[in-house]
Amino acid sequence: MALSASLFLRQSQTLAMTPQLMQSIQLLQMTHFELNQFIELEVEKNPLLEFAANDDAPTGADQHGKDDLHITQDERSDRDNAEAATFDPLGDVYDSATSATGERMSEQLDANFENVFPDDTAPQRADAPELLSQWKSMPGGGGENSDGYDLDDFVANRVTLRDFLNEQVPFSVHGAADLLIAQHLIDQLDEAGYLHADIAEMAERLGCATGDVARVLDSLQQLDPPGVFARTLSECLAIQLRGRNRLDPAMAALLDNLELLARRDFTSLKRICGVDEEDLLDMLAEIRKLDPKPGTGFEASPSEAIVPDIVVRPAPDGSWAVELNPDALPRVLVNQTYYATVSRHAPKNSADHAFLTDCLQTANWLTRSLDQRAKTIMKVATEIVRQQDAFLINGVDHLRPLNLKTVADAIKMHESTVSRVTSNKYMLTPRGLFELKYFFTVSIGSAEGGDSHSAESVRHRIRNMIVLESPEAVLSDDDIVDLLKKGGVDIARRTVAKYREAMNIASSVQRRREKKAMAKVSA
Repeated sequence: MALSASLFLRQSQTLAMTPQLMQSIQLLQMTHFELNQFIELEVEKNPLLEFAANDDAPTGADQHGKDDLHITQDERSDRDNAEAATFDPLGDVYDSATSATGERMSEQLDANFENVFPDDTAPQRADAPELLSQWKSMPGGGGENSDGYDLDDFVANRVTLRDFLNEQVPFSVHGAADLLIAQHLIDQLDEAGYLHADIAEMAERLGCATGDVARVLDSLQQLDPPGVFARTLSECLAIQLRGRNRLDPAMAALLDNLELLARRDFTSLKRICGVDEEDLLDMLAEIRKLDPKPGTGFEASPSEAIVPDIVVRPAPDGSWAVELNPDALPRVLVNQTYYATVSRHAPKNSADHAFLTDCLQTANWLTRSLDQRAKTIMKVATEIVRQQDAFLINGVDHLRPLNLKTVADAIKMHESTVSRVTSNKYMLTPRGLFELKYFFTVSIGSAEGGDSHSAESVRHRIRNMIVLESPEAVLSDDDIVDLLKKGGVDIARRTVAKYREAMNIASSVQRRREKKAMAKVSA
């Protein structure tokens, strides 16, 4: 067969991942904190973007969002499904609008400022939901005046573990060389106060003798909090017991065999320590008074409060009102007046005019993406509430099995879109604050042929059974399986063992030993 060049015509359809489409996908999976950081950078780069003030008057788009709060869930679902453009980056219907020119896009904007990101929950500011009000009253929660000040500004600076130790070092360590060694040892501490460094390697790096590092370490182990600079759990407990004058040979033998204590093997511990049962119980009671992580009281940075994206509260008609949290919605305005003013003085083919046109396109796309992001989160959250209505009414025992495909089919979106929406998004309900992924659990069959049970509700039942068991009647995994089957749950023993281990619950043998020991200690 001869080789020759030829021309062919071929038609094909492909999905092009434009920068705008990639940005929309990224916005979906961003957390509240990440989204605010991203928008702050965009506002800094784009002169046409501005943050909306809290007291801005509502626009027509805002009023449409306000009316949306007073419709039922079914009406909301019907209206959303009837929309021409559904925000599903991986679905079939998606309007990219990337070919619109700057002039055509500017015609779509108002003559003055346009609030292109509707504040769907604005009417609730006058009559805020009780749940959201409670959340706002918590330290770190959002609020009407949260932009004016931060409560952390009125709190004294936290003392870190390193600062606390550095204040004590001059009283225990003397000499420039020893102070240098002490500073290097302090730098090797973790948040719990443990030392993760090899003394020989540190001595070689500092150019000193290993005995000098060991001597300085011994001095630092006398500092507060007791147990700091320990290299193992046994050493941490030994330092604290030595300070209480309770480190006798029997206690030292117990600390050398903590793995037996973790297994509740009290028979072996009595033999190794050479004590009777009463003395062993006294030793265990003494160990319970110690702090295994002495540095945790000196956290370097306070934990960030979780901001709920969705607020669910009972509606007057007996249904559930699902609302977006206004404090989690970034409100961005497009300064179209500034664009019109500057573009009049910039030549059509100049670099300034091209820059303004590009800024307008970017601003318009960003605000549309934020608006669609909010609508998508609202759709997914509304469907989750509809599916898990029994959980909101009766608790975790009535949590239904749910997967991404069920929600995606109900709202006509792709599974990956639903997955991105539910990642790191939180819902405030009358039963607490939950991540959206919490409501998605696998299905466990029913022993009686009825409705299946969710894995989370089964784990909750197992936890309650073990909490209520007595020292004389500790439940084995087989006993739990029998009780669950009587309650209509068809589950295997290995599944019960897997759930129990995932919840860090010891086996029945270990629990029996521990409960008996606790009963004797309390007696």
